Amino acid sequence: MDTATHMLRTGQRGTLFQLQMAGRDLRNSFGRLGLAWSLAWHDVSSRYRGSILGPFWITLSMGLMTLGIGFLYANLFAIELHIFLPYVALGIVFFAVMTGTINEGCDTFVQAAGILSQTSLPMLTFVWRTVFRNLINLAHHLVIVVGVLIFYGYWRTADAPMALLGLVLMVANASWLSLLVGIASARFRDIPQIVMSVMQFALFMSPVFWKPGRLKDYQGFLDFNPFYHLLEAVRAPLLGTPVVPGTYLFLVGMAVAGWLVTFLIFARTRRRIVHYL
Repeated sequence: MDTATHMLRTGQRGTLFQLQMAGRDLRNSFGRLGLAWSLAWHDVSSRYRGSILGPFWITLSMGLMTLGIGFLYANLFAIELHIFLPYVALGIVFFAVMTGTINEGCDTFVQAAGILSQTSLPMLTFVWRTVFRNLINLAHHLVIVVGVLIFYGYWRTADAPMALLGLVLMVANASWLSLLVGIASARFRDIPQIVMSVMQFALFMSPVFWKPGRLKDYQGFLDFNPFYHLLEAVRAPLLGTPVVPGTYLFLVGMAVAGWLVTFLIFARTRRRIVHYL
């Protein structure tokens, strides 16, 4: 056997071993979902310990922002308030879920550095911790969603099961993005600032505060905007409008491709992450 062939086979065995270890980490992390939930709950409760309203302070500020933007932009765009305000409210709430999961994903491993260096817990447990923490925040913000749907009568036409499906696809995609930026941030500490800037840019380039029809000749731009599809899959069913089938295909393909690539990166860097920290 020549040297090149030996190195190739050694490299293949090494890659296979990395994938096996990463797969075991993934399986074991599912068994630690209860721990991830407890850590997420502790994060939220400790952040607002001693506060009167707790996490509802964020809900209150988000509600006030929704009202301000809704009334102002409805007049600027000459759109009826009962159409525009629910659209903006749902856009802000669900975009906040994506923003929170991805931005906070940057600190996933950095925040858990002490635990990771002293225990053998599955590393993906801390990814689920970030995801659960933002789902808990979403549970508080659902007050805005439910209030708007009831007040403007959209509850009569809302398709809750399809909205739930959209939320599952949103979380599935935000999770691999959270893991990806978590790995990158563990290695390069300026990544969080870059991620925050990208998410802020995405906020204004996605139809959160404006309707897609305003783009007119540039409507095709939205077909390549993943945040548009992520929002549309949840918001449209709640507003009683159909979702284009292509949106579901886009999100499923994005989730599958994203998790495959990110998992391969995780497999190769898993043992180095603790050293990065």
